[in-house]
Amino acid sequence: MIFYSDPIYRMPRPSYKELEDQIGECMLADRFRMRREIKKKKERGKLEGAIERSRQLVAQRLGKMPQISYPEALPVSRCAPELIKAIQENQVVIVAGETGSGKTTQLPKICLEAGRGVFGLIGHTQPRRVAARTIAHRLAEELSVSVGDEVGFQVRFQDLSKPSTLIKVMTDGVLLAETQNDRFLERYDTIIIDEAHERSLNIDFLLGYLKQILPKRPDLRLVITSATIDVDRFSRHFNNAPVFEVSGRTFPVDVQYRPLEDTLSDDQDDLTTRAIINTLAEIDSMPNGDVLIFLPGEREIRETAREIKRKGSAGFEVLPLYSRLSINEQNRVFEEHKKRRIILATNVAETSLTVPGVKYVIDPGVARISRYSFRSKVQQLPIEAVSQASANQRKGRCGRVSEGVCFRLYSEDDFFARQEFTEPEILRTNLASVILQMLQLRLGEIDRFPFLEQPNSKQINDGFALLFELGAVDKARRISRLGKQLARFPVDLRFARMLVAADQMGSLAEMLIITSALTIQDPRERPFDHQQAADEVHKQNWDERSDFLAFVSLWRDFELKRQSLGQGQLRKYCKQNFLSYMRMREWREMHRQLLLICKEQGFRERKKEADYGSVHRALLTGLLGHIAVKAGDHDYQGARNRKQFIFPGSSQFARKPKWILSSELVETSRLFARTVAEIESRWIEPLAGHLVVRTHHDPVFDAEHGLVMIREEVTLYGVVIVADRKVDFGSVDLGNARELFIEKALVQGALRSRLKFFQNNRRLIRDIEQIESKARKRDILVESRALFDFYEHVLPKEVCSELDLRNFVNDSPKNAKAMELTRDELMRREAELSETLYPNRLDVGGASLPLNYKFEPGNRDDGVSVDVPLVLLGQIPRAQFDWIVPGLLEEKCLALIRSLPKSVRKNFVPAPDYVSRVLENFDYEGKPLVEALADRLFRLSGTRVDPADFRESNLDRHLALNIRVVDDRGKLVASGRDFDQLVEQLEDKVSRRLKDRQQHPLEIEGLTDWVFDELPQSIQIREGGVAVTMYPALCDDLDSVSVRLVETEWKALSLSAAGLLRLVMFQLKDQRKYLGKNIPGFDRFSLYFATRGSRAELAENIVKAAFSITFVESMSPVSSRLGFDERLLKKTELFGHLERIAKVVAQSLQQALAIEDQLKTMSLRITADDVSRQLDNLIPPGFPFGIPFDWLRQYPRYFRGITLRLEKLGGNIENDSAGVQAVGQWWSRYEQADEESREKLEKFRWMLEEYRISLFAQSIGTTMPVSEKRLTKQWESVMGKRR
Repeated sequence: MIFYSDPIYRMPRPSYKELEDQIGECMLADRFRMRREIKKKKERGKLEGAIERSRQLVAQRLGKMPQISYPEALPVSRCAPELIKAIQENQVVIVAGETGSGKTTQLPKICLEAGRGVFGLIGHTQPRRVAARTIAHRLAEELSVSVGDEVGFQVRFQDLSKPSTLIKVMTDGVLLAETQNDRFLERYDTIIIDEAHERSLNIDFLLGYLKQILPKRPDLRLVITSATIDVDRFSRHFNNAPVFEVSGRTFPVDVQYRPLEDTLSDDQDDLTTRAIINTLAEIDSMPNGDVLIFLPGEREIRETAREIKRKGSAGFEVLPLYSRLSINEQNRVFEEHKKRRIILATNVAETSLTVPGVKYVIDPGVARISRYSFRSKVQQLPIEAVSQASANQRKGRCGRVSEGVCFRLYSEDDFFARQEFTEPEILRTNLASVILQMLQLRLGEIDRFPFLEQPNSKQINDGFALLFELGAVDKARRISRLGKQLARFPVDLRFARMLVAADQMGSLAEMLIITSALTIQDPRERPFDHQQAADEVHKQNWDERSDFLAFVSLWRDFELKRQSLGQGQLRKYCKQNFLSYMRMREWREMHRQLLLICKEQGFRERKKEADYGSVHRALLTGLLGHIAVKAGDHDYQGARNRKQFIFPGSSQFARKPKWILSSELVETSRLFARTVAEIESRWIEPLAGHLVVRTHHDPVFDAEHGLVMIREEVTLYGVVIVADRKVDFGSVDLGNARELFIEKALVQGALRSRLKFFQNNRRLIRDIEQIESKARKRDILVESRALFDFYEHVLPKEVCSELDLRNFVNDSPKNAKAMELTRDELMRREAELSETLYPNRLDVGGASLPLNYKFEPGNRDDGVSVDVPLVLLGQIPRAQFDWIVPGLLEEKCLALIRSLPKSVRKNFVPAPDYVSRVLENFDYEGKPLVEALADRLFRLSGTRVDPADFRESNLDRHLALNIRVVDDRGKLVASGRDFDQLVEQLEDKVSRRLKDRQQHPLEIEGLTDWVFDELPQSIQIREGGVAVTMYPALCDDLDSVSVRLVETEWKALSLSAAGLLRLVMFQLKDQRKYLGKNIPGFDRFSLYFATRGSRAELAENIVKAAFSITFVESMSPVSSRLGFDERLLKKTELFGHLERIAKVVAQSLQQALAIEDQLKTMSLRITADDVSRQLDNLIPPGFPFGIPFDWLRQYPRYFRGITLRLEKLGGNIENDSAGVQAVGQWWSRYEQADEESREKLEKFRWMLEEYRISLFAQSIGTTMPVSEKRLTKQWESVMGKRR
């Protein structure tokens, strides 16, 4: 060969025309580039060398052309001359051949003989990798050449071909991937698409793609091979291309129909299994041969195998066959054997594999067909009836070696009613990868692409939806930069998206392991007979939260072993751990390929191990449609409201986390999530911002943040990932947010701001609103609409928050001034109210309580409210609150008069006139309003009114003071208008607050002597923002004395009496001890006390009574050390008081015991019970301590009165019973009074004893005038009139 550039032998440079002719002798792959460069004069020098090298390669390939011969036994060999001619004369040829015709192995040789394969490769596609390898070796063997030289092959992880290769066998996926870099497939001069009838997604796309490029590649020849299935469709698709039909080498097959019997059972599986058992029994007596049974899935295979072993013939060996089986177990099917076999297979045995020795086929007529659901957006595997074409393929499995029999477990009518052909994959799968490939190759609109069968619009839309989810296209369906990245990965688009995200999130190393594992068939094996053992071993790599990380753990364990073990030991390790050695190698190869692609993209693996969140957030980017949230005990709500369940083989099946992510959703008996991990819902929104739907509701002004917030719900495909989140309404709807801000923040005053204009405006508005509330009229302040219009006019359009407002006001003094309102602008009319009639504070005792006015009829706080500190609740006279405020007193009195019964009310007509007269000099003087009003009406009219006749419950709410009880911080504890109810309700809280509040400097504990300063009568503390009067008290703690502050003066006096007594006894211990041992006559009269208590108890109480009479009783309180010392000087009177007490006690106990004996024999129980109660009241626990001595010394007279009563009872029973009732009514009222009232009723209590004398023993005489009327007067002087 002479090179024109040789300096020794120079020839004239070839002309443009000569170069053009030489390009026509080059490799097809070089011609387009060369024809472009020939037009550039500067490039022609380089081009000459390139042309020469390309022509040399053509010559080399021509010289390697092998000797071609055809096996005579193959039917296709007889058609070789016709096929050669057809290929030379037609751009597209369809070859339809039955199984065994030899079309797969002989067509590449026919193409070589037709002159193809010189200027470009003969590409020969296969649907499966195994077939590509096998056919390449078979071709090389028949052509007597080497694999990898003249005949090469390429599958996903292996490329055994070189530039001089003539025939290249590959999977259809490899050819499809080559379109990325070789758009017009210029490396090929002939392409054979084998097994086109399978109509896989890749095949259909390739057929459409090739139809587009054929007009631009007139030199390209396309040969399509198919089983004799719908070949006319292929011909029509390629403009009525010629069809050659080649017969097969199969034997006759007898088809026998065995439709399932109609029984009462509705379990189709049971019917099918029973029919299989019956058919096997029939085959058992037929000529020798293996049986192939088609079943839908692994579960059906396991159950049928169990039933055959239990009920079927023992003469058969049962073997399973499905894709998830280990290679070793699959190979068992193809091994030589002597015993008859039953092979239970999925539809993998329909076309992919030829099982030797099969003479009988049992076809139930169903299979799991992969089908994409437009509704649920998942790939389903429902069990469906197979098509006629599939049924015939199954039938053909038993006609390979001899005549066969096919038993169809359905009727002949059913067979002919079925679809003629299986629906192509393109019509039942998601088209995302195809669409992305088309966008990358710029093939135009998908609905105009020449598919063999055009997918419908739903499929196209769903494909674009997935691409948009992954970020591969924008809303206008244009390919994005990310989409171009994803298109370079030879894996599922979801996995590609994960790898891109993993690089960004620092988890690429883990993601390469996971995605490569998900791309291949699971390397973890579950042998049919050792499933439980396999599961236990595989659990060693489980992760607590993620099935995905189980792959990472498995990978790392395997890599450690791979580096330390030889190949034989590694195989043994895989077998022991139920791993497929071949799939582990495939996994490593896939990992290597993905790693190389990632490096080409500039991705970097990080040495540091990624955390859980980084790995699973990267996974999320590709699986956003596979999230789910727990909805029940076992079920989950997934995207698009799909109910799904965790697959039982998952590590998360028992855990059931709240949020999960799964690699795939497969619908069998249920929709199962497989390969599951726990995720956090907060990860989803940042990754799915382009997909989420945000709905907003309940806008509200948030005073704390100074802006209008709205509740946002974020959903992804119907799954709520964020519920009720508060967001800035201004970022959602500026106009409405601004209006709401003006209304709520400025007009209603909810804004918390120190801006001068706002404080001024709010103060003016509050003053005017207070006037309206007091006057109970809403006609003074301008309407809120006027305020809104004012602010709306002044504020710029973008102001919708406190920050915006502050920036506007601070921008210039003019803006601040424009925002200020004046009193005149805010008032519709002038109005002033007297402070006397509507005071702002109410003076109660020593405290000044704040009053608040509210005019909102129907509102619980309508009217006048008073804030009462919790500790002050017990000090307030109830009656004072009845009088409300002077400005409302006229309205309340009028309402009270109108609430009277008609018979009483008619005496006060006209009522307004009476009220005007009542209110003259009508002020609170300690009485309840109804009593004062009844008294004043009686004086004015002479008509007596019972205060109980006023129906206060009928009055409008605002005519009763609203009492708001607040704690020390001013926080509301309780509120209401019934004072007594509040006091009772909060009694425990008042006590706890008094106990828990901060100790005052006056308060001291652990005292046994007066070592503290003088006790003031009262002090003031701050409570709930109010000055509260508290009272120091000496408290008896038994083993010591303490000074505490209590809420009422009465309580302080009562406690201090006991405290002072204890303090005195601490100081006079010797005297106390002496008195206890020297009580006159104690040994004798203590016997009378035996039925009531112990001697020691009686002695202690007599001594305490002596101390009380000597130092406390009827004496003024002690408030200083000097007063205490003076009081101690009375110790000389102790023994005299002791003698007097002992004398009275002795006489009283003796009399009481005699009376008790007398009561035991009485038959009149009403009197006996009354006297018994009287004795208990006269001699209570602690007797005689606590009984004033002035009344104690009357005890002998009271007991004589009881004795006299009992003596004369016989003729006076009726009067005695009437007396019991009269005394009982008063005593009942006394017992119902509270402790404070009882102390004030001390005189009344002893008047009752005198009243008994007057009723039952008049002859003894009383110490004071006593009667029913006097008792009433005494009661009312303390307790007021009965209500």
